[in-house]
Amino acid sequence: MPLPGVRRHSNKAEIANSPDLCAAGKTGAALTVDAARLRAMAAVQPMRQSEPLPLEAALGRVLSESPTAKSNLPPFDNSAMDGYAIRRSDLSGPGPFQLRVTDRIAAGDRRLICLYPCTAAQIFTGGPLPEGADAVIMQERVRRSKNIITFDELPHAGQNIRRSGEDRRRGDPTLQHGLLLTPTRLALLAGTGVEEVVVCRKLMVGLFSTGNELCELGTELEPGQIYNSNRVMLRAMLAEPWVHVTDYGILPDHPGRIRSTIRQAATQNDVVVSSGGVSAGEEDHILDALSRENAALEVLKVAIRPGKPLTIGRVGNALFFGLPGNPYAAAITFSQIARPALRKAAGITESSDFWIPAVSGFEYIRSSGRREFVPVTWDSRDVLGRPVLQSLGKGASASLGPIAIAHGIAVIEPDVTHIVPGMPIAVEPLI
Repeated sequence: MPLPGVRRHSNKAEIANSPDLCAAGKTGAALTVDAARLRAMAAVQPMRQSEPLPLEAALGRVLSESPTAKSNLPPFDNSAMDGYAIRRSDLSGPGPFQLRVTDRIAAGDRRLICLYPCTAAQIFTGGPLPEGADAVIMQERVRRSKNIITFDELPHAGQNIRRSGEDRRRGDPTLQHGLLLTPTRLALLAGTGVEEVVVCRKLMVGLFSTGNELCELGTELEPGQIYNSNRVMLRAMLAEPWVHVTDYGILPDHPGRIRSTIRQAATQNDVVVSSGGVSAGEEDHILDALSRENAALEVLKVAIRPGKPLTIGRVGNALFFGLPGNPYAAAITFSQIARPALRKAAGITESSDFWIPAVSGFEYIRSSGRREFVPVTWDSRDVLGRPVLQSLGKGASASLGPIAIAHGIAVIEPDVTHIVPGMPIAVEPLI
């Protein structure tokens, strides 16, 4: 029987080769990781609300509108080097050339200086170019005796000069909307005189864990209990300047409590993230609660290791991610599927693909059918500069040790069954 609210899709390109590998009690075939990510992205409603912020409070926020430069960058013609400003029209023949130094110009000099024929002005980096000058010779290429400089090469027009507005011109857009405001981007805005930006409001994310076995830090473990490591991990993974997290804590395996919390969280947030309880066992109540809340579920199974089971959909106006309860599986499904969707929901338009080429330094034989993510480390590189990866194990769903010390996560595609040393492999750095 299909779950109420579940949309069925018939695109065979989305179905993994081995439909029963990550069933976790759910019927139907498993989606590929890419297909699940696309489904999650398609379910997103990008952020529309915005707010103004002063530049000094905007680090890590998402631009909602493209700022306009209030001044040229740089605002005036200036020297890119310590050296001497000259007029090229004063020079002819093969050289060497000689000119008389008549002035000294440092950064911040406010005088209006005119460079007269057959003269030069000593100028320092950032100093305003004197009127009439059209090149700057590096001081290392000049020989000076008192007020006379001698140099051998005729500089080309504009050499070592930064022209006004060559970076950005007044009235031009400086950055496109949807970009994260990094330190260097804030510097660009400041350089063009922008004092305030309009950013997307923070993405509201509700977070909770389910399971009678979970115990919060600071309390004594009872028999059969474990500490709620997922809460700490997921809060840390959500610790972005563009995210506001509301933590609903640990929910017992009680259908009514789970359903009421899902309803409340979906009303109060843009995204709801849960961990645990998304399988189909007698004590897994997330799917039943979603069904009773008329959720539209887009993903129920994904051909990923670790990562079964995983549920993605919408509850009312909120995007919902039901992550596995096992920590490594929760980390992988969040980073590979949930995080790109959250970035889109927050209004971010930039890709978050940070995979780099590497080579295997280990051997691994496995079954086909699922894309697998393996914790790895490296301390050497090959002749092409690629990291030579060493495996830290298969990355069992419940394991925290390997991922905690890993330098990165290597990806093994579904059809690859034998990894040998020297084989090209992609890795996502973690540190």
